[in-house]
Amino acid sequence: MNVIGIIGAMEEEVVRLKEHMTEVKVGTKASMEFNRGRLNGKNVVVVRSGIGKVNAGICTQILADDYNVDAVINTGIAGSLKKEINIGDIVVSTDALQHDMDATNFGYPKGQIPRLAVLSFPADDKLIEAACDACREVNPEISVFKGRVVSGDQFVADKELKERIIHDFDGFCTEMEGAAIAQAAYLNRIPYLVIRAISDKADDSASMDYPTFEREAIEHCVKLVENMVKRL
Repeated sequence: MNVIGIIGAMEEEVVRLKEHMTEVKVGTKASMEFNRGRLNGKNVVVVRSGIGKVNAGICTQILADDYNVDAVINTGIAGSLKKEINIGDIVVSTDALQHDMDATNFGYPKGQIPRLAVLSFPADDKLIEAACDACREVNPEISVFKGRVVSGDQFVADKELKERIIHDFDGFCTEMEGAAIAQAAYLNRIPYLVIRAISDKADDSASMDYPTFEREAIEHCVKLVENMVKRL
């Protein structure tokens, strides 16, 4: 791969990755800072998209148009939707969809974007395996899971909402950017992967768990991405 795009939703993730980059050149577009340089011997563009699906989609399109990336990796944190996935663990996307997309009145299943041929956007198999192998090497104390990432423009911190999302979509974790990045990558025919470190349980305890475990979750994710890049 000639250029790998790496998107973080939060400044904390991007700052940690930039610390390990060399030959950095900075460009700005759509109020986003794109850091082009080298990470572990590979050409990368590291950028903070900001929170939410619109920011994430715009960011991915800029990576496609202006930087001609060959793959997009989205790193970040999420709430767990499975009992066996604990705080600190990693979820690597098999696919992604938007849980707040609802066009059922037009005959589409929940989550499907009208006039697109797929319900969810499949992640790239090579990227999935590279991420899982990297996680096992650098984060041996935690578990890594492969599964569906579901996204929406809301912080899920309600048990009833969590149960509804689980019932409708059988997701592994929920967050606010991944499926938009997946959709933009799909439309541009660019391989993508979403990597999420679990920061909370996406239920009534989420507001309490999130600040406590955010730093640990970011640490796991950044270590994984740094090692993964070497494998591509």
